Amino acid sequence: MNDPSPVESGAQAADPPANRQAYWKTNLRYLAILLGIWFTVSYLCGIVFVEQLDAITIPGTGFPLGFWFAQQGSIYVFVILIFVYVWLMNRLDAEHGVDEG
Repeated sequence: MNDPSPVESGAQAADPPANRQAYWKTNLRYLAILLGIWFTVSYLCGIVFVEQLDAITIPGTGFPLGFWFAQQGSIYVFVILIFVYVWLMNRLDAEHGVDEG
């Protein structure tokens, strides 16, 4: 019955606005960098520069690198970027005292 309300127990209620702005600014920077990597790998490597990358083959498979990026590489990189984002945000949450742990 005496459960504290989310406002009383949450760290965001006591955060000064400057701390929230720094948190959000860092979050947006992470997003911009990761989306830039995703764009580069999926669009540029998989579509725009595919002919140049096809001159390189993946050792042991014989597949052209541009074909690999277009078919599988961009998906692998996207999944890796998800894990990197989770790791970065967990670290950022801990820095700002809003982590769930």
